[in-house]
Amino acid sequence: MRAGVCWSEKGRLTLERLPAYAPELNPVEGLWSAIKLRESANLAGDRLADVADAAERGIRRVCSSEQLPWSFLTHTRLTIRPETPQSL
Repeated sequence: MRAGVCWSEKGRLTLERLPAYAPELNPVEGLWSAIKLRESANLAGDRLADVADAAERGIRRVCSSEQLPWSFLTHTRLTIRPETPQSL
């Protein structure tokens, strides 16, 4: 396991153990999975541009949904916390 550093609630650093490879913690894995299931399913492009076009169509499809991109983050059980302003 690798060590990751994150900010604690008091502004101090804490050390957290992270696995070396953890696709379940990476929201973009959900994006690629969604693209593989639809846009690139059974795709046998003759050119790299065919694959790039399929990926671009998939990204546009996912981004056109208000909920789908957030579902990838929800699946990881990770959260985004807004940065709290520091008092001067």
